[in-house]
Amino acid sequence: MNKISGFMAATALLSALSAVSCAKDKPATSETSAVTTSKDGAVYQIDTANSRVEWKGFKIVKSENASHFGTIKFQSGEITMHEGKLESGKFTADMTSMTSTDLKDDSEQNAKLIGHLKSPDFFDTEKFPTATFEITSVNAKPEGDYNTEINGNLNIKGISKPITLNANVSESEGIVTIATEPKDIDREDFGVKFQMPVANGLIKNEMNLQILIKASAAK
Repeated sequence: MNKISGFMAATALLSALSAVSCAKDKPATSETSAVTTSKDGAVYQIDTANSRVEWKGFKIVKSENASHFGTIKFQSGEITMHEGKLESGKFTADMTSMTSTDLKDDSEQNAKLIGHLKSPDFFDTEKFPTATFEITSVNAKPEGDYNTEINGNLNIKGISKPITLNANVSESEGIVTIATEPKDIDREDFGVKFQMPVANGLIKNEMNLQILIKASAAK
């Protein structure tokens, strides 16, 4: 091999190794591009006291005796409406606010469950205190129980994945409400891979989320 060919081969090898290194360092994501908001859209701020995410987790058999459910508060967020229709939005959830509704009367078990969910075994809220959802496109649904299809990027533990949510969106007297259809997501897609010993009952990979938003016109 002559000097020029050797130099070109070495350069190609270094480029390949650099690409592999960058791929390893880059967070896992398959997010879609963010939507462009029209200049005529009206901005609404989320009422964090009256908005929430409702979550449910299940063991292998979905039953009331083998599930936990609770809420997560929003830290901030805003949406844009145009001619009475949802156009765009971004919401930030405070993962440290996670609560367990089903164990509200059992403080010891409640603290144990929430402590475990906040630990590195699950959502590692010390390292990842927030999760986000950003709308990328909105489509009207003329038929069915929900009037709007919302596409967006859900980011949990620094990993973004595109999801589609059916929702009912309404606007009245300066107040916008959004209620999404309960949606199963695969927790392992977001790096939540903890599994209990078989004897204690396996945890399903699917966790169920529902977003409930109330927003008022920004002043």
